[in-house]
Formats: sequence, C-alpha cells, structure tokens
Amino acid sequence: MLNRIVLHITLILSSFFVAQSISIASYPPGEEGALCLGCHNNKEMSLTFKNGETLSLFVDDRSLMTSAHKSVSCSGCHKGFSLGDHAKRQFKNRRSLTVWASDACRQCHTFKKGIHLRMLGALREVVCVDCHGSHAIQPVKDSGDACFGCHKYGLAIPFKDGSRHSLEIDEDALKASVHNKLRCADCHFGFSSKEHPDRDFKDKRNFTIITSETCRRCHFDKYTKTLESMHFNVLLKGNLKAPVCVDCHGAHGIKTGRTEKIESARRCKSCHEDIYQTYAMSVHGKSLISMHNQDVPVCSDCHRAHDISDPRMADFRNNIPQMCSNCHANEELMKKYGLSTAVLQSYLEDFHGVTVSYYKKQKNAIRHIAVCTDCHGIHDITRTKGPDASIVKGNLVRRCRKCHPGASDNFPDTWISHYEPNFKRAPLVYTINLIYSIFIPFMIVGLVLQIILHIWRYAVNR
Repeated sequence: MLNRIVLHITLILSSFFVAQSISIASYPPGEEGALCLGCHNNKEMSLTFKNGETLSLFVDDRSLMTSAHKSVSCSGCHKGFSLGDHAKRQFKNRRSLTVWASDACRQCHTFKKGIHLRMLGALREVVCVDCHGSHAIQPVKDSGDACFGCHKYGLAIPFKDGSRHSLEIDEDALKASVHNKLRCADCHFGFSSKEHPDRDFKDKRNFTIITSETCRRCHFDKYTKTLESMHFNVLLKGNLKAPVCVDCHGAHGIKTGRTEKIESARRCKSCHEDIYQTYAMSVHGKSLISMHNQDVPVCSDCHRAHDISDPRMADFRNNIPQMCSNCHANEELMKKYGLSTAVLQSYLEDFHGVTVSYYKKQKNAIRHIAVCTDCHGIHDITRTKGPDASIVKGNLVRRCRKCHPGASDNFPDTWISHYEPNFKRAPLVYTINLIYSIFIPFMIVGLVLQIILHIWRYAVNR
C-alpha cells in the first residue's frame, strides 16, 4: 500500500513539472496525457518480464501527437490505468504483453468478416500492434506499405486439408523483381487497405493454380500460348502437378526468364529430375553448371517456354535441324568455340536432310529419318572429339542399323559428317567435286556455244 502511494505521488509531481514546462494542451488529450508522459517521456524507463526480456516504456510525445489516435486519452486504450489507479501487471514475456494490449483495439475496431477476424480469432499469429504499431499509429491509407505491415511477419494461410502456406513476403526480393513498379492490388485483385477478403482453399496446389490465373490479366499473349502447351493439356486431364505460371516464375521475386540460364534449367528440374541429371552430364550442361556459360542452350531454348509441344510429335521432330541451327549456324557464336557453321546446310543437302524437309512441307506423320538428336543424343549430348568420340560413333552405328540392317561398325565412316570435304579430309570426294566444278561449267558453255553456232550457220545458209 505504501509503495502504491509513493508511486502516485511520484507520478503527480513529475507530471506537474513537465506540465509547467510544456503546455498541457499540447498533450493528447490534455491533463491526463501530460501526467502519463511525465514518467513515460523518460527514455530509460523499462519493464522487465518473467523470462528476463525487457521492454522500453518510453513514449515519444511528438509521434503520439501525429498519430491517428492523438485525440484518444491514454486510459481509452490502457484500460485499468488511470490517475488514481496505476495497476501493476506481470507478464510472462514480451509477446504476451503485445497480445494483451492488442485486445484493447477491439473496443473500437470490430470485424464481422475478412482476414482480420481470422487473425484476431483462433490464429493469434499476428495481432493489431504487430502491423499498426502502438503509439505512433498512422492511418493505413497514409502508411504507404500497408501490405508489408502484416506480410513482413510469419503469416500463414491454413488450407482445408490441414496444411499451411507461409504468406511472409521478402520486401528486398520484391523490390528486385520485374514487378517492382506494381502495387500489390494490381496482382491481388479485390484486396486493398480496406477490403481484405478471407478465402478458403482446398490445399496448397489449389491455391497455386488459382493464384496463377492472375497472371493472364497482363500477360494474355503468354497465357494463350500456354493453352497450346503440353503442360496445359496434362492439367486439363486432371494432373494437378503440371506446372503453372507461379511454379516456373515464382510469386514475388519474379525475374526475367533469361536473366540466369541455370535458374531456368533448375525450375524444370523440380519436375524433370532425371532428365536434368542427364543434361547436367552433357557437353551443354557441364559448360553451363561448371563454367556458367550463358551461350549454351537450356530446356526453354529447345522446348520453348510457354507453348511447349510434345517432343514425340512429328512437327517437333521435323523441326529439330532448324532448332539446332539456331546456335550451330551462328557464325559469330561458333567462331568463339572453333566449331563449324556448315551443320545445317550440309545436313539439308544430304539424303536425310532432303527427306526431312520434304516431310516437313507435306506435314506427314513422323518418319524414321535421322535428325540431329538421333546421332548426337537428346539430353546426353557429348563431344564429337576426344575421349567421347567413341560414344558418338557407337550411337551412330546403332542409329544407322535401324534403317540399314547389317551395317558394319565402320559404316558411319563413309559419311563425311557436317564438314566440307577438302584435300586432307575426304580427298576422293574433294577431287570429284573439283572435277565436276570444272567439267560441268565447261559442258554448259560448250552447249551454249554450239547452239549459238548452229543458229548462226542456219541463218547464213538460208
């Protein structure tokens, strides 16, 4: 009892001296505010909890005067505290005080629906004070980052199947994304500082698929391409594991698709683990992963990004030579690595290439005509020179025997590959080509000359 009397006397005296130095009218909302700040304007004042945590009890009068609650008396929020009764309460830890203090908000701010009702009900993960602060509360419309006020904490959304998904947003990742100029409501349609509907989802996958539908509002051209993709067809058949926008691009830390090729390949890895491991051991994969070479192709270079087609279809197979030539016919790129650029032209001029071109134009069903992947491999492409040359030759022999039964181990050696013949490489072919390059023009010139002489002789004799 004596301690409480001493406390009251101290409060009154300290408040009296503060009120003498500063006008009482400057405190919210007057005399009571001046008396409370008489003690709580002391920066060294603190509260110690049972678990040893401490909390500063300092209240900045300037922040209080600019807050949304500047006209509310101290006892209006701090129920049980007054000039005549300053209750002494003990709390287990700092969090228990925060939760207790937030209950006072519900005296004025009632929620009959929406996410706030759930948060303030059974969840209790984030309470009013966590997002809005305590004494320096600002109106939500003026706070600028109203969404981050809550989503910077470990919020989680519960699903009907009992699982949960974190709603915590990394602000730095969002600022570094391609959407850093957008507002939250631009993507989260129907959500604002005043309207925050509470939605229920069956499970996390259902939440992801529905969320991805938002992307089509801005990226309708890309969305329409996905409707023709193999992934969308699989999704329509009921396989909910088929990837959607969010699975590949992420949600808030979205980057351009071509920023880092290795990240693009790893997104595909989440579903195609075995294929990724095969690719990682190929000449392209090793160069990408070990040396971070951005020139090598990744999944989206061959299969495309949004309109991914079935690689087992005729159109895809017949387009493989053109696909490979995107890199291997690029003179500047191939010169960088000392590779020939004659691959497409040399292939199109031989029997295989001419036949594939014919079927491609006719749009016939798939034919067993050799294309690039039949000889070099699909995801397990290896070097044609060095220790791996024997592997390539072994692939060639097996592929040749599909159409040429009984082909010997040296059968592929009769083909000069994609290189133009020269005197050192395929001298016989080079010599015959040279003879023809001289003989054929000679025959044409002779034929033209004979025709001219014949016409001249016919004209003279007439």
